[in-house]
Amino acid sequence: MDHPPPPFFKRGPAPLARLSFYAMLSLALLFFDARFQTLELLRQGVSLFTHPVQQVVHTPIGFLEKSADYFSSLASLEEENARLKHERLSSAEALLRTRELEAENERLRQLLEVRERRKINGRVAQILYAPRDPFSRRVVVDKGQQDRISAGQPVVDAAGVVGQVTRVFPFVSEITLITDQDQAVPVQILRTGQRSVVFGLGDGRLELRFLPVNADVQDDDMLVTSGLDGVFPRGLPVARVSHIERDTSYTFARIHCLPMAGVENFGEVMVLDPREALDIPEEVKAPPASEPAAKTGAKRRPKRN
Repeated sequence: MDHPPPPFFKRGPAPLARLSFYAMLSLALLFFDARFQTLELLRQGVSLFTHPVQQVVHTPIGFLEKSADYFSSLASLEEENARLKHERLSSAEALLRTRELEAENERLRQLLEVRERRKINGRVAQILYAPRDPFSRRVVVDKGQQDRISAGQPVVDAAGVVGQVTRVFPFVSEITLITDQDQAVPVQILRTGQRSVVFGLGDGRLELRFLPVNADVQDDDMLVTSGLDGVFPRGLPVARVSHIERDTSYTFARIHCLPMAGVENFGEVMVLDPREALDIPEEVKAPPASEPAAKTGAKRRPKRN
C-alpha cells in the first residue's frame, strides 16, 4: 500500500487563525480592563519595576539641565537680579493695598460673625513628564501612594487650578489637566456670580457651556470654582473669558476661555488635601420621625373669651 510521506515540518494552526485568536483575546482584555479595571493591580506592579528605569533615563536630561544652569553667564544673572528688584519695588504699593484690604475684610468678618474659612493644606509635587498621548492632556508627578495621594484630589499652582488626580501608583501619580476633553469644573463668574460648568477642549483652551445667548458675560471675565462639586475649594481662579460667540439660532452661547494656571508648562504644582464634609449645626438637623409632635413644637393655646 502506498502511504504519503510524513511532512518535513509539522504545521500548526494557520497564520490567519492565530491572528484572529490573538485579536479577539486583545479585544476581550481591553473590554474587561475598561469595564471592570481587572488589570489595575498588574499596572501598579509593573510600575514598581519601570519607575527605576524611568529615573535612570531622566537622569542624563536632569544633569544636562543643571549643567546649563550652572554655566550660565554672570551678566544674565545680574540682569535678572536687577529686574527682580525693580519688580519688587513696583509691587510694593500693591502689596500695601492688599494688606489694607485683608485687614478691612477681617473687621467685616468679625462684625458679621462669619466664621473664618479653613486653611487649604496640600503637598508640593514636581511634574516629571507628560504621557505621549495626543488625545489627552495629562502629566505625571513624583508623588504617589507612599505620599498619601489618592484619586480625586485637586491640583493647583500659584495662578489657579491645574487639574485633578485621576490615577495613583506607588511612587508617581497621573494628573488630568482641566484642558482635557473629559474634564469639567463647576465655576461661577466672579463679576456676576452666575454659575455654570467649564469644559476642556483638548487644545489648551476651555469652553464655558450651558449659558444662554443673552447671558451677562463679557470678555476678560474671570471664572472661579463654585465648590458645588465637593472637590475643588470655592474661589480658586480657573480661567478668563477670551472670546464670545452669540448666535440667536442656538440656545446657548459659545464662550471660549483661557486657563489661568500654567497647565501646559512644566514646573511645580500643589496637590490639595481632600475636602472634609461640612459640619451641620444641631439646630438645623431634622428631628427623628419617631419623636412625637409635642417635642418638635409648642401646642397652641386656646383663645380666651
